[in-house]
Amino acid sequence: MKIVAVTACPTGIAHTYMAQEAIEKECQKRGYEVKVETQGSMGIENELEQEEVDAADIVILAIGIGIDGEERFEEKENEGKVINADPGEVIKHPVETIDQAEKI
Repeated sequence: MKIVAVTACPTGIAHTYMAQEAIEKECQKRGYEVKVETQGSMGIENELEQEEVDAADIVILAIGIGIDGEERFEEKENEGKVINADPGEVIKHPVETIDQAEKI
């Protein structure tokens, strides 16, 4: 399974990067290919290319604020392949987040 994600929180410091780590760790445990873009206080890091978004089976938007480039995910949203989650919930419950991705 290929998963791409964007993490962003209002302050752009802790939760953005903690959510990234939680998603990456859980995906790696399950052997999934994953790439996580962060939109934090350092700006956009590890930016997703449109081809990566198009090739993904699931998109996880662990965001607590509006993000730059959200329109990149419209097609996946229309296909019902986008999970919207609060970064804090992803940090607390990464297993459940990826379980949800598997059910889509």
